[in-house]
Amino acid sequence: MDMKKVVAFKILLVLALTVATTGCKKSSSSKNTSRATGWQINSREGGFQYNTDFKEQETAPGLVFIEGGTFTKGRVQDDVMHDWNNSPTQQHVQSFYMDETEVTNAMYMEYLDWIKRVYPPSDENFRAIYHGALPDTLVWRNRLGFNEVMTENYLRHPAYGEYPVVGVSWIQAVEFANWRSDRVNEYNLEKAGYLKRDAKITDVNAESTFNTDTYINAPTLTYGGNEEILNGDGRNRRNVRVDADGNETNIYATRETGLISPKYRLPTETEWEYAALGLSEIRSYNLYRGRKKYPWDGQYTRNGSRKYRGDQLANFKQGKGDYGGIAGWSDDGADITNAVKSYEPNDFGLYDMAGNVAEWVADVYRPIIDDEFNDFNYYRGNVYTKNAINEDGSVKIVTVDDIVYDTLSNGKVVARNLPGEIVQVPVDENETYLRTNFDRSNEINFRDGDRRSSRYFESFNDEGEDGENVDAETRKMYNSPKHTITRDENGNIIREYDKNNNRTSLINDQVRVYKGGSWKDREYWLDPAQRRYFPQDMATDYIGFRCAMSRVGSKSKAKKKTKN
Repeated sequence: MDMKKVVAFKILLVLALTVATTGCKKSSSSKNTSRATGWQINSREGGFQYNTDFKEQETAPGLVFIEGGTFTKGRVQDDVMHDWNNSPTQQHVQSFYMDETEVTNAMYMEYLDWIKRVYPPSDENFRAIYHGALPDTLVWRNRLGFNEVMTENYLRHPAYGEYPVVGVSWIQAVEFANWRSDRVNEYNLEKAGYLKRDAKITDVNAESTFNTDTYINAPTLTYGGNEEILNGDGRNRRNVRVDADGNETNIYATRETGLISPKYRLPTETEWEYAALGLSEIRSYNLYRGRKKYPWDGQYTRNGSRKYRGDQLANFKQGKGDYGGIAGWSDDGADITNAVKSYEPNDFGLYDMAGNVAEWVADVYRPIIDDEFNDFNYYRGNVYTKNAINEDGSVKIVTVDDIVYDTLSNGKVVARNLPGEIVQVPVDENETYLRTNFDRSNEINFRDGDRRSSRYFESFNDEGEDGENVDAETRKMYNSPKHTITRDENGNIIREYDKNNNRTSLINDQVRVYKGGSWKDREYWLDPAQRRYFPQDMATDYIGFRCAMSRVGSKSKAKKKTKN
């Protein structure tokens, strides 16, 4: 081929490449341009509104970040109590957030103050709401002990303000977490200009309250439909647009704004155990395989550093009649509970994950961890519900007249819902039909404890109370006493005790797991793997709680990029 033809071919090739590249429009890199349609997002003319500036979830008040991962859940030390209720299993936990300390008396008193202002106990319609939220201060009493100073002062006296709250049942802890979720989201929306400034204090009453789910599903019904509060004042409010008629649109925050935080809740047992172990800097094979005994490093409860050698690392019962050690020497600094942050945190920055008070977790207790079915975010206790819908298609909101009260097994009356919330009903076939991941509303008994899975034991000529042979049906795996409590027409409590001698277990669907040792427990219970259970509607002087929150988005916290 001569030189002229080579040059001509190269020129034609360059022209062809030029036409090809100019004919293909370069995709826009603008974050406000849709990669699906090319349309503009967040345009002044309306259309799709979305927070394209969102970086990552902000850490909510009181919480610290727990990066998820794989760990060995369960007991790896000697089972001297022969409970056989927590065989080691490998589990994976998603990243989440957890309170750096237990919920304190001061934090719980803020909750009680809010309830007292919004639902005055002087009003007969609301008296049970406030009384149902009060901790049981009588848990401090002992038949052969003088503890009246705690009975009278522990909850309210400022000397105990930073001490963990006790006397709180599992049910009360859940209600506190729900209340906390609403107050934090209410404050976030106020800061962003979506709600009137200080309305949460000045304009709130029993018929005008903020609820997160209601605001998301039916914002105009929040605060009883008070537009003065809901219209806010426009400070920093994003995504608000004006239509052709001059009316504001998008005046309510949605999940797309990124302003509405996930809810506070009790941690699952798996989350709590993972967080307590503090496996943030795993370098040792033994640690990864679950050989860690305490939230701190080492096999002992005393500090091994030169400066603090011999100091106790937690608040627990050191021996019979020894709740703190010898005064001035070998002392853990407390006889009952101690102020939070009195001891060093673990590697996640969590305080008192061993000792001080044991803590409620979300799970219903079963002695078996079914890791063969699930090893990701393991949790037993799912009860799926959905919003109740009115005939006109709107969500049904609880009013003052719709409050449902429940009498617990100990006779205490609690409110199961509050005005402003959305009425919840169990999911039905509309949600479960042909699904493979769940098939009913209440999944607490799945693969354990229900008629399809419980083990029944042969009677071997056992005799019942009337001398008849005991049917194998009475030998169910979970055959707990069935006490009943009712009220007569005058409101008096009628208690009926189940005195059947054939009851074989205390386990039922109303007992919850609690974790960690307390000021009242020996060293054995400081191991995060230990698990015990207690009725969800009862309280003690050694069980408290802390809250958790799920993380949305990436597994790890965003790190600033550095140049090489």
